[in-house]
Amino acid sequence: MRLIQLSDYDEQLMQLAKPVYDAQGRILLAANNKIHSKFLERLMQVGVSYVVIEDAESKGITLDEMLDMPAWLDVILIVREGYLSVAGKKPLPLRNILKGVDKLIADVKYRPVVMSVPISTIPVELQLYAHVVNVTLLSLQIAKQFGYNDLQLRDLAVGCLLHDIGKTIIDDQNKHPEAGFNILRNIKEISLLSAHVAFQHHETYDGKGYPRGISGKEMLEYAQICGIANMYENLLSKKNMPPHEAIEVIMALNGTSFKETVVHAFAKGIAPYPPGTKIILNNGERAIVTKIKSHIQRPFVRYLSSGHEVSLADYPNIMIMNSTS
Repeated sequence: MRLIQLSDYDEQLMQLAKPVYDAQGRILLAANNKIHSKFLERLMQVGVSYVVIEDAESKGITLDEMLDMPAWLDVILIVREGYLSVAGKKPLPLRNILKGVDKLIADVKYRPVVMSVPISTIPVELQLYAHVVNVTLLSLQIAKQFGYNDLQLRDLAVGCLLHDIGKTIIDDQNKHPEAGFNILRNIKEISLLSAHVAFQHHETYDGKGYPRGISGKEMLEYAQICGIANMYENLLSKKNMPPHEAIEVIMALNGTSFKETVVHAFAKGIAPYPPGTKIILNNGERAIVTKIKSHIQRPFVRYLSSGHEVSLADYPNIMIMNSTS
């Protein structure tokens, strides 16, 4: 199976490998079905632009690196409940938020590599909440490179999951971090460190961010991790950028927007060519990434011409040149 843009779907060659859900979390179209042309139009109308399919080229690819979609959706719906509660001036359902945090931490600890589900696989009404869930997953994957303990992972994850909570009460992009901080710091069960993730996630290491323009040692490492994950996720979902290009954008900000150690952990933890990505190699072969084991930069690939599969870790002279559709 592999992720594709809905516009690339070919009814003759492909079928759904994972369900498509509606804004209430119900299955709209089950796996193992074809998507007819009228349904394609309906999916586009509700904001769905990516689907997980199976075809001859992706046969046998399991996407084990991707969070199980029902589990992902469960956390998204928990986050939606929390954000809407705050918007309605009701108490944050913290117990459910913490259950969601624990699910994400367990999943990231279980998987050597985490591949987030694109937010545009679900209707637009859920995409804000999917964004913060993906930012949390990416942040936890980065934090693994620092060797964070369970308490550190939890404080980071709570801050990341709630980093955009200020948007529920204010429309001003420049003011939502402080609004979120003020919400979270008044909840005694939430660590002040988590609250500062919301406050600082748009600050930059060189002091050119907002809302306060703090820099260097004034910034929390947690907030830098959230900030880099937030930017990366936005590049994928809003700019429709492939992962390897988004990573290059982040790497170019090393030492300016982000501290070097955080950029290094990001590069170690995030796969530039996730399974299901079709690629061109420097030997002229076209291939598809099938899985990632011990080396995130050197995945297993299958030649499309012959079906032969190799681990690039065993062939240091073979390089990935680019991705292709």
